[in-house]
Amino acid sequence: MVQIPPYIHPGDTVGLVSTASIIVPEVVEPAIELLQSLGYKVVVGKHLYDRYHQFAGTDLQRAADLQAMLDNPDIKTIFCSRGGYGSLRTAELINWQKFINKPKWIVGFSDITALQAKVNQLGIASIHGVMPRYFLQNGQTSQGFQYLLDALNGKNLSYEIEKSQYNRVGTASGPVIGGNLSMLYSLRGTPYDFDPKGKILFIEDLAEYLYHLDRMMMNLKVGGQLEGLAGLVVGQFTGMKDHETKFGKTAEEIIYEAVAEYKYPILFNFPAGHHENNFPIKFGTESHLQVSNSISTFTQ
Repeated sequence: MVQIPPYIHPGDTVGLVSTASIIVPEVVEPAIELLQSLGYKVVVGKHLYDRYHQFAGTDLQRAADLQAMLDNPDIKTIFCSRGGYGSLRTAELINWQKFINKPKWIVGFSDITALQAKVNQLGIASIHGVMPRYFLQNGQTSQGFQYLLDALNGKNLSYEIEKSQYNRVGTASGPVIGGNLSMLYSLRGTPYDFDPKGKILFIEDLAEYLYHLDRMMMNLKVGGQLEGLAGLVVGQFTGMKDHETKFGKTAEEIIYEAVAEYKYPILFNFPAGHHENNFPIKFGTESHLQVSNSISTFTQ
């Protein structure tokens, strides 16, 4: 049974930490101001803006910041500042015991998939959702951030999704797992790999070559990771690339072909990932997927 961290409310303290690549103050400060304007107290990591080559500080510095956030009983939610690369290196240096004893929400996406994979294995829910750069759009709170607040405040999430020609009709219930496909692929064969049985898998990605997308999907298929799923939710595959000699299939066609022999429902065009609309998903929690020939629904 998954543990659901306590939901948060104005007056609570939240943390902001860098677990991966460099982030600059001008990206983060508007997000801090927004959270404070909504009544939250914000604690930032000591090394939030540090630089060590492409990383936001050394592995030890990033891990020290995350450890402090995990161990601080006053901090109710941890927002990751950005993705990029480095979260797996950070996760490997963490002692998770106090977090297990007193869970809290960890929020992020992209490279943060590595942290969420670990949290999932610990039996604790997390949130795939927007990070500071995407809290605001054109000076206004983004729809993704508004939904994220709903999720953190304990409200049910319910999305209606337009039909896609690649959808497969059906219903499914089960906990949601997944995240960035490149990260999931990189975690194959490690203790962070996911157990597919009875799960609804969510995937998204950014700027990958189409042939490499096919390689990743074939890896999951041959490895048995696609067979036992209850359902598949396909998020945004943004800025996909091709060579001069064309691969010959779209991202949607590649994904559909990889799961064509299975019977579970598939929902394409879910508004989450590296896209201006990045709606939150509570990983690990019981979810319901209904895919129809018209409007489909995803609820948590």
